[in-house]
Amino acid sequence: MALNSIVEAIGGTPSVWLDRLVAHHGVKGRILAKLDYLNPGFSKKDRAALGIISDAEADGSLKPGQVVVELTSGNMGTGLAIVCGVRGYPFVAVMSRGNSQERARMMSALGAEVILVDQAPGSVPGQVSGDDLALVEQAAQDITQARGAFRADQFHHEGNAKAHFVTTGPELWADSNFSLTAFVDFAGSGGTYAGTVRALKDLNPDLRGYLLEPDGAAALAGEEISQPGHPIQGGGYAMPGLDFLSGVPVDGFLTVTGDRAKTTARDLARREGIFGGYSAGANVAAALELLAGPEAGGTIGVVICDSGLKYLSTDLWS
Repeated sequence: MALNSIVEAIGGTPSVWLDRLVAHHGVKGRILAKLDYLNPGFSKKDRAALGIISDAEADGSLKPGQVVVELTSGNMGTGLAIVCGVRGYPFVAVMSRGNSQERARMMSALGAEVILVDQAPGSVPGQVSGDDLALVEQAAQDITQARGAFRADQFHHEGNAKAHFVTTGPELWADSNFSLTAFVDFAGSGGTYAGTVRALKDLNPDLRGYLLEPDGAAALAGEEISQPGHPIQGGGYAMPGLDFLSGVPVDGFLTVTGDRAKTTARDLARREGIFGGYSAGANVAAALELLAGPEAGGTIGVVICDSGLKYLSTDLWS
């Protein structure tokens, strides 16, 4: 089937059972991985980008030809570069220098203007903290005002979570043959978790949702922040509240170390042939932990958030 544009290829990604990995770890149950790294921009954020732009076009908040601005760790910016390029909006991506250089290069190749913001004093390259994100947010606000731009605002625009409610959740449920008992997701903006778990709980009220954060930076779980720096890019910013999670049920909180996320991402590549990034490794590590504990014998859904290609300059594959 021929599509009218690449935007129509966003969503509808395949899901794969990780039975080999589950058997290797000796746990009971199944993990279903939604391969969102196969979206055109190689990440789940393509869905949110399309949702935000489509909603803004529909309600008139985005004018024809208007500049679009957004802060990004690279994935949302890539999705917006694709959608804005096809639909005729200039796009400015504002990103911390702590994120991998592949992301900036990909956004630029897709036509985005990429503005890199220096990290906060004491921050480590490859480890983007909440302080780093605050600097990016301020820069994004300044650019939006100066250029009279539309702010895509992935941390607040309802099109983010709505996209996952309408697409990701129902897709996972159908792909599992209506068998999922739990869903776990690494928290970035919170949009994927909020939208997906709401949809899944509508379909199966007994399904349990788990929020995942980095070890030492579990602000959402109410823990003291001891290690705000970690290598799992795209989330875990040690921010105590996320708008999308307000009123959304969370049945449990989990943490994962950067080393465990890295080891599991490598395992995922070698044993399942799935070349995902750090957060994909984190999600699968959490699902394995759940099958070894409270969800033993269950069926857990996860999202492979982005591609390992975006981390070739980091220590993920070294």
